[in-house]
Amino acid sequence: MNYTIHTIEDWQEIVNNIIPEMKHPILLLKGNLGAGKTTFTQFLLKNLGSSDEVNSPTYSIVNEYNTPKGKIFHFDLYRLKSIEEVYDIGIEEYLDNAFLCIIEWPEVYEDELYGLNYHTMSIVNTGEEREITFD
Repeated sequence: MNYTIHTIEDWQEIVNNIIPEMKHPILLLKGNLGAGKTTFTQFLLKNLGSSDEVNSPTYSIVNEYNTPKGKIFHFDLYRLKSIEEVYDIGIEEYLDNAFLCIIEWPEVYEDELYGLNYHTMSIVNTGEEREITFD
């Protein structure tokens, strides 16, 4: 699925379209700094019933949120340089105990997901708009 965003309000439409398509407990979020990964996550969690304040997990590496369907863990792996560092944060335990895991900057861990079911969302900021692909 492909979408285009022109205003911040357009994120709501993206979330409305994506939620019914989410069949897997892992969502990889790809995009450059400032592309809108955390903004998307804020809209997504609100629509999943969370009243928690959503912030980028850049420094904490993982944030935990509550929803009526279960816990959502939001990762930012940008600062992790090796797969060992990813395992050191206990990512497998999070994956096993979550309704949904949202992973920003997943490249360092992506090969380990082979054989698992997950979605990928890419956000490209062209300056004029954001182009979204979701599968």
